[in-house]
Amino acid sequence: MFNHMVEDSEKVDRVFHALSNRTRRGMVRQLSTGECSVGDLAKPAAMTFAAASKHVKVLEKAGLVNRRVAGRQHLCSLRSEPLREANEWLSFYEKFWSDNLDRLAAVIEEDMAKEKK
Repeated sequence: MFNHMVEDSEKVDRVFHALSNRTRRGMVRQLSTGECSVGDLAKPAAMTFAAASKHVKVLEKAGLVNRRVAGRQHLCSLRSEPLREANEWLSFYEKFWSDNLDRLAAVIEEDMAKEKK
């Protein structure tokens, strides 16, 4: 069942904020295939290292990304736990709307059956 702690959590707010940006969603998608450098994350969006680094910081703050330094490279990897929590939040409301739409469909079908009589 739904965990009310998730809804009250600022963590989920930070995840949705981080994912509200197309560039950061692209970075998350890219990281889903494995560890990448910040430079690699910058390439698809044709942005500077500094700009990409700012996006990575937002993803880090949301807990979506771990960053480690190896020599001169900043390597990033995806963390799945915050995505699971956000999905749990969304799943609750998906069920809410699905249940309500099912009830609406039943009422409409009942009304249509009455009209045919």
